[in-house]
Amino acid sequence: MKASHRVRIYKSHWHLLITFGFIILPFIFILVFSQLGHIPTKQLFLDIGVSVLRLSVAYMIAAVLAWILAIIFYRGARAAIALPFFDVLQSFPTFAVLPLVTYFWGPSNVTIVFFLVLTVIWPILFSILSSLKLIRNDWEEAIQISGLKGFQYVKIFLWPVSIPGLITGSIIGLGEGWESLIATEIITNNQLGLGNFFQTFSQNISVTAFGILGFLLLIFSLNKLLWLPLLDWSHRMTNE
Repeated sequence: MKASHRVRIYKSHWHLLITFGFIILPFIFILVFSQLGHIPTKQLFLDIGVSVLRLSVAYMIAAVLAWILAIIFYRGARAAIALPFFDVLQSFPTFAVLPLVTYFWGPSNVTIVFFLVLTVIWPILFSILSSLKLIRNDWEEAIQISGLKGFQYVKIFLWPVSIPGLITGSIIGLGEGWESLIATEIITNNQLGLGNFFQTFSQNISVTAFGILGFLLLIFSLNKLLWLPLLDWSHRMTNE
């Protein structure tokens, strides 16, 4: 694998430029929307920033934990015990845990981030496990012949193989995470975040509708700018 392929997730400069335009679009929309709706622009951007930060922190924690668990339990006797247990946890309704978490930490950032980790981690974990399950026997034989062990085995072999699953699971997990983020912020009655925005203007149908549209534009732009190019890059890297 050439070094340039490891960082080149965009096919050309035009691809990068056009894709970057998608991330500008929601912010232009938000600026116009805040003016037309007579909503304080500073507060609107603060709510967006707080929500994005909460989900970003939760995603990083969930991605690291999911990858470590997948590497430990993807095969062997440990997998036979752990995977059914993980499947049960994945099926458990996470919102049932929210009152208990809120009781301990209140309507705080810790509560929201913890709940988001519970939501985001499972798609990432099972997607990485699926990638690792596709490891071919001849690959394993080649690794055994090369004598790779320990950290080098994880770095040179398991990490590249797990990347497509990590990215695919991230796309799915963050999709569920955005939904849970808004709901959690509303349920906990947190005073900052997009949940607070939608709760404040819940009686104003026009503002709520345009807020949802801006929210969807933001998610679409993030996927277009980051995750879809990364997904394409991961598949090209695997094929090479």
